[in-house]
Amino acid sequence: MHELIRDITLCILFAWMLGLLSHSLRQPLILAYLIAGFVIGPFGFKWVHAQESIQVISELGLIFMLFMIGLEIDLKKIVRAGPVILFGAAGQLIGCCVLGLGLFSLLGLPLGGGGFDAVYLCVACALSSTVIIVKVLYEKRELDTLPGRITLGILVLQDVFAILFLAVQPSLDNLQPSVVLLSIARVGVLVATAMLLSRYLLPWLFHRIARMPELVLLGALAWCFLIGEIAERLHLSREMGSLVAGVALSTFPYALDVTAKVTTLRDFFITLFFVGLGMTIPIPTWSVIGLALLIAVFTVASRLVTTFVPLYLMRQGLRASLLPAINLAQISEFSLVVIQTGIVAGHIRGETASALSFAFVLLAVLSTFAMVRSDAITRRAIPVLKRLGLRDLDQQAGGAGPDADSAAHGTSRRILILGFYRAASALLAEIERRNNSLLEQITVIDFNPEVFKKLANCGVHVIYGDISNVDTLLHAGAGKAEIIILSVPDALLKGATNAKLVRHVRSLNPNATVVATADVIADVTELYEAGASYVTVPRLTDADELFKVIEAADNSLLADKRAELDTLLAERREVLP
Repeated sequence: MHELIRDITLCILFAWMLGLLSHSLRQPLILAYLIAGFVIGPFGFKWVHAQESIQVISELGLIFMLFMIGLEIDLKKIVRAGPVILFGAAGQLIGCCVLGLGLFSLLGLPLGGGGFDAVYLCVACALSSTVIIVKVLYEKRELDTLPGRITLGILVLQDVFAILFLAVQPSLDNLQPSVVLLSIARVGVLVATAMLLSRYLLPWLFHRIARMPELVLLGALAWCFLIGEIAERLHLSREMGSLVAGVALSTFPYALDVTAKVTTLRDFFITLFFVGLGMTIPIPTWSVIGLALLIAVFTVASRLVTTFVPLYLMRQGLRASLLPAINLAQISEFSLVVIQTGIVAGHIRGETASALSFAFVLLAVLSTFAMVRSDAITRRAIPVLKRLGLRDLDQQAGGAGPDADSAAHGTSRRILILGFYRAASALLAEIERRNNSLLEQITVIDFNPEVFKKLANCGVHVIYGDISNVDTLLHAGAGKAEIIILSVPDALLKGATNAKLVRHVRSLNPNATVVATADVIADVTELYEAGASYVTVPRLTDADELFKVIEAADNSLLADKRAELDTLLAERREVLP
């Protein structure tokens, strides 16, 4: 017992020290945890060598990690997922598994007879890292973009796929139809039990302890281990039970509160899991390194084939098809969980697990850099793809809507909107409400395929293109427009800033009225120096509106102001809700 406490102390201490180093180098913390485990484990300095300690540490971490993954799976989002995400995820998962089975079986990795290395590897390579992707997209402010939403949707469906695999995984040794059906039936019983309890019992219990944080936390842990034990009795696994427990808990109103309270404990045990996993990684041989490099290359190549192709065939455009493929080009933490369950079940060899761990580390570093520079990568890749014969959305007569050929023939509309986001969407709705005829004088340029299709359907002239490209501006008629509006703030622009765009526009059209947007007050002067005719500062109009709300509240007129707003909203039909 004392040895276990000492081993946990070493795990946390080294994870913290290497975590600080990893943070300063802007690398994923998971890498630090794996390296910490390797350093103190039996293949490093041998400070932690008791197999019982390693097993307990890893199993506890695995249970909590799967519980939290389950808590974060939003079933409503899966139900609401559009056909683009559903077909994109299906193409990526099925394609990657088929290609992986073919490649790894050709390499001689076991595909049956007690060894299932090829099966586990193809499943592990089909999953991408939620931790890395969400972190980088959040920092780049791309979670709410179309490629970001597609990426996150595919990640959710990857988790569902992993759950289905874990349901069948115990029966891999005897994959007869009756055995598979029995396994699925057991999972059905487990899921039904968890869902019924979470639907009819848990809300009643948590409602009574909602004001007692310690009991909410204790109740969540009790639920996790209870469903885990039920799964064990059904000849499944505690890990599978903890995942189902999290999914079931995510469906009722107290899920966010539970998640917030369990997060700290989750981080502690997830740290233990990855440190424990690092302890099992031996010093690599050349064969392990070679297999790891092959896994890494296959993962990147398979993402480009199985993600880009379905999205491109669904007419999402080259950019919106390439970015999710770049975002998803790494191996998931969940993949390490899948491999660990294979080790425990005796389905795969230690060398295979080590190769996947090394591939995970390599891709975690490389994919982070690739995602940070994804916009520059796509800008270089799109011209190459076009030369290879792939058509983008901008090759449809130069635009859409009434008089779609106008831009291609050198004519332009009087008003040009560069980039289309919520402010531009609200502007079009306001123009439609006040002076509908003005819509016929507007051209919008944007490279979001959803915006392109919706504006075209609304009868607005739209050109699919990159506003940071001078040739796109020239083709769209920026040299002849009378009013040019830049409504997208710098934080959301890709490959450009408002100041840079103003200079481009001024070089093409010295006489136009150029309206730019500044989200930082210090940028106002720079934009005027660049040649802007007028600069809008959204924070000032927001502040004015908030002040009016305070005045209305002080004068007991807030209900009237809200009614006024409700009337205004009821009349609006915006392209971007």
